Amino acid sequence: MLSAVSFFVAVGFGLIIPAIPIFAASFGVNKTAIGLIISSFAIMRFSSGLISGKLVDRFGERAVLGFGLFMVSFFTLLTALSQSYGQLLTFRSLGGLGSSMFSVSAGSLLMRSVNDDVRARAQSLYNGGFLLGGITGPAFGGVLSAISLRAPFFVYSTTLAIAGMIALVFLSEKRLGKKVDAPTAQIGQTTLGEAFKLRPYQVALMLAFINNWILFGLRSSILPLFVTEKLNSTAAIAGLGLTIGALVQGVFMLRAGKYSDTKGRKAAFLFGSAFVLFGILMLAFTTNTALYFISMALFGLGGAYVGTAPGSVVGDIIKGRGGQVIAAWQMAGDAGMIFGPVIVGLLTDIFSYQVAFLVSAGIWMIAMLLATILPETRLSHLENDLIPDKNKQEL
Repeated sequence: MLSAVSFFVAVGFGLIIPAIPIFAASFGVNKTAIGLIISSFAIMRFSSGLISGKLVDRFGERAVLGFGLFMVSFFTLLTALSQSYGQLLTFRSLGGLGSSMFSVSAGSLLMRSVNDDVRARAQSLYNGGFLLGGITGPAFGGVLSAISLRAPFFVYSTTLAIAGMIALVFLSEKRLGKKVDAPTAQIGQTTLGEAFKLRPYQVALMLAFINNWILFGLRSSILPLFVTEKLNSTAAIAGLGLTIGALVQGVFMLRAGKYSDTKGRKAAFLFGSAFVLFGILMLAFTTNTALYFISMALFGLGGAYVGTAPGSVVGDIIKGRGGQVIAAWQMAGDAGMIFGPVIVGLLTDIFSYQVAFLVSAGIWMIAMLLATILPETRLSHLENDLIPDKNKQEL
């Protein structure tokens, strides 16, 4: 059910990706104002993460999940009806609050619903819903934008409402045979203070930041410009490369999850990170589109393995409900998406694309070094719990 929810959210989000900057530009604003529309959503998600986690711990995942999805749906509808840039910025930003509630509650429910023997595979399947929706959405988004710049937002509002209905109707005790919204006092809770004392959680936070910086920030910021300006190709070729990466990632996603569940989170991250590093280095010395396509395929292969490892670590250490623990981890990833594109763009403006890629490779090597100190977190492979009685820390 969560994978179905993630698909409807992602396919709708993919629809509006091509339309957001063009819709904002229709109000006669400059490129800085257009960029603010895009970043304001992520900034709101980041700033409201701990609030969403508190709501999950207080009211349970299902209620917060459904409410958050309907909130994003409502503000997306208002975004489609915006008559000024100010309205567009306000409604798009408020949608980020609902998105934060959705992502934190879905992550909490997913992580506590499965044991650590299959956790990475479950997360791979959940991420697969996002990936499939992310591939499908943009293909239709351009067509809808040609009809009307507001049309993608109306459709996105509808897909979010469908996702909200799935969450409220199918994630129920009657459908699942078990109570989703069990009281926190009954199922237990991992506090943020407990999690911060754990080395695996500390490492997972840093890996989430660097992951999103490289795997999302780098690819979404300067890559399309690199293809058009340095490779003298087209935006269509840039998009094709990203699609190739997404398809390769989808092919290996479940296999990567199984590898993480059997070999360990550290093994999965180190294995995948080698391919990501090769992909970044290849970009730094790419002179034609063929090498660009190969580098994107390497990104996709490596991303399949490194994408689930930090989240699986967080799921492994949580006992019961841990809304704020998951929220802080997702906020670390959001921070990577906020700062990564800015820093990479600045390096490109001051120096060159090659310098930006090489610095990114250096940042990625830091992630690889961090992964080497990541302790095993699958409780089925340990003699003792990570969070012992009286909050005594073992790792």
